[in-house]
Amino acid sequence: MSIDDGDPETLAIAAVTSAFMLSVSEGEIEMADRSVELNPNSWNTWNCRGQVYRLAALPEEAIRSFERAMRMSPVDPRLHETLAGIGMALIELRRFDEAIVAGKKAQRLKPAFQGSYRCLASAFAHLRRDAEAREAAAHLLELDPAFTISAWIARGGQSNAKLLVEGLRRAGLPE
Repeated sequence: MSIDDGDPETLAIAAVTSAFMLSVSEGEIEMADRSVELNPNSWNTWNCRGQVYRLAALPEEAIRSFERAMRMSPVDPRLHETLAGIGMALIELRRFDEAIVAGKKAQRLKPAFQGSYRCLASAFAHLRRDAEAREAAAHLLELDPAFTISAWIARGGQSNAKLLVEGLRRAGLPE
């Protein structure tokens, strides 16, 4: 970025990487916003902006960004990431049924994507659909047998995702 802070793709990736690895501050939000200003027609810039806003505990704006990403590239090969992001943002808004719809769509697009199962396990658990929550948790553990909630939080900036994490605990995933 010190070479070219005007590249929208670089800004988008830097913003989301920093948000996941460190935490979200005004700097990450500014980078994400700038990336879409520089290239408002990019799936990647909008998707990264959505992730940054989701991690910043601003789920409404995250969903708007994810929806814009989907309009930019409705058949993007990474659309499962966008759908899982929408699902996780919906959980924070207590819109659990809608989160399940998004999570299932993400799961159908890429059955081995762990984010889909985190979304589904949490949303099902919040709705007290315990068997489905445990099934989603079991799929997640098949994909990542070493998964623990604490390690996931530590490596991914999920500290603001209170309801998502609470649902993972209710689903019986290891702490």
